Amino acid sequence: MALSELFIEQIHGLLPENEATALIKSLGESDPSVSVRINSVKCDKTPTENLVPWCNRGFYLDQRPQFTFDPALHAGCYYVQDASSMFLAHAINLLVNKDEPVRYLDLCAAPGGKTTTAIDALPAGSLVVANEIMSNRAQILKENLIKWGNPNCVVTCNDSAAYAPLTHFFDIIAADVPCSGEGMMRKDEEAVAQWTPALVKECADRQREIVDNAWQALRPGGLFIYSTCTFNRPENEDIVEYLVNELGAESIDLNPPTDWNIHTAINSATHGYHFFPHRTRGEGLFLAVVRKPDDEPRQSIRASKAKKNKKDTQQPIPAAVKEWIANPRSAQFIASGDAINTIPADYADEIAILRENLRVIYCGCEVATAKGKDLIPAHSLALNECLNEKAFPSCQVDYPTAIAFLRGETIVVDAPRGFVLIKYNGKAIGWVKNLGNRANNLYPKEWRIKSSHIPTTPPEIV
Repeated sequence: MALSELFIEQIHGLLPENEATALIKSLGESDPSVSVRINSVKCDKTPTENLVPWCNRGFYLDQRPQFTFDPALHAGCYYVQDASSMFLAHAINLLVNKDEPVRYLDLCAAPGGKTTTAIDALPAGSLVVANEIMSNRAQILKENLIKWGNPNCVVTCNDSAAYAPLTHFFDIIAADVPCSGEGMMRKDEEAVAQWTPALVKECADRQREIVDNAWQALRPGGLFIYSTCTFNRPENEDIVEYLVNELGAESIDLNPPTDWNIHTAINSATHGYHFFPHRTRGEGLFLAVVRKPDDEPRQSIRASKAKKNKKDTQQPIPAAVKEWIANPRSAQFIASGDAINTIPADYADEIAILRENLRVIYCGCEVATAKGKDLIPAHSLALNECLNEKAFPSCQVDYPTAIAFLRGETIVVDAPRGFVLIKYNGKAIGWVKNLGNRANNLYPKEWRIKSSHIPTTPPEIV
């Protein structure tokens, strides 16, 4: 699909002639790159070849494999992510004290790539809140964070305006805002077809609204990370200038090495970083970081002691559930409907505030579902760091059996009767209830592999 003349004219106004020509050519003629980022908790592999320069857990692949048929992907061992987006890891590693856990908000988080990047880069023990306004995309975000397996996460489904009343609640806010998508034109024909100058203006207006809402929730002295997957000034540099000139923010220099070939957009007051496909191996991205002025006292918000979440039940948590958690003393349990979740006790007050003020669709780790007197271990527990693996027998399976399991088929396991943790290459992929002659498959129906064209050999990615 041909690029519009107005878009081409815009690029020539943005860059010098030779750079503009090279960028336009790359959008029309070059192929998208393929890269993945390893989950540092679940995979001990350290990439040694085809490294993403700005992320020590990211590496490029020479071609795009059939990721769907890799059990390691379903186990949360890695995330398929554009390399440019991994630049967030560099920003966090450069600016955040590794010894001080933070409260972090990813305001426009689906499908979860940048959220999982942040989880790995932030100090251990940080609370990560991931928000998505669209309900269907919020469910995808929830799935990807469950697979990543960090117990200190909360998933919300709200407009950015819902966060404005949470004054000074977060230490860091990242907003990968909805944009005109110019940086995705190599891989998405819809991005080419929908582009108009009017769309750019509409996105810029919406972005400024999101920034204003988020700014209220950021503590004095906190970091605001702004990013888009587009090229133009109104959605990028102009928003950063608004943060600096109108909201008093301090723009921060991320000082990327020159050999990374990142285009640095700098004026006297602001810093911003463009990833152009003709310069870097990745898709289009803009990222900037600013610091909120530390010139006002931080306000604290408290949960109402009198209020109880309407969905919460008051019956005692079964002792067996607590035994399923590796460190129950550091956890607090919530029974909501049939589900029993564990949340980090250190953030119990913060999560109560979030549940009181926002639409929270997932928090901590779902441990079990209560059905009458029976307790069924939740799929999220199988994939989570908080699982006490000694509480359950496990069964290693081969590749055909793992794929059959991920397709929701009945499998036979060599294990004791009862709930069994299924593993492939040492990594948990879910539960079965072993009945002896067969095992009931407990893999979530909505996550199952639907394709019947299964490769004979497994993809070997991590």
